[in-house]
Amino acid sequence: MTDQTNKEDPVNVLGSELSPCSLEPLTGFFRDGCCNTCQQDVGSHTLCVEISDHFLEFSRTVGNDLSTPQPASSFQGLKQGDRWCLCAARWLQAYQEGAAPRVFLNSSHVSALKIVPIELLTEYSITVN
Repeated sequence: MTDQTNKEDPVNVLGSELSPCSLEPLTGFFRDGCCNTCQQDVGSHTLCVEISDHFLEFSRTVGNDLSTPQPASSFQGLKQGDRWCLCAARWLQAYQEGAAPRVFLNSSHVSALKIVPIELLTEYSITVN
């Protein structure tokens, strides 16, 4: 289990309190349902996204199969419509390849802005009703 005492402040890309991303499937670097981060999170799992089939295929082609269950790691595999805390650099790579998933700004950690400009995130944002 990851030490949660080093978590950065739970602030989203809009400057307000970070909202949960997903409890089912359970996501986040800390597996707490939020896209919280810390210095040990070298992948910056900070963007809460809505998984699409297009993104899953892209991810598989670049060597990160997110759809196949991995029971040994308690990972059930992702499917279209799931929410997931995605690495900011992977999102940017997917954007550059035309495969970026939609983003929940309220649930995306402000640290993502070190890697992805807010203008791109806003362009791909989803509003939760």
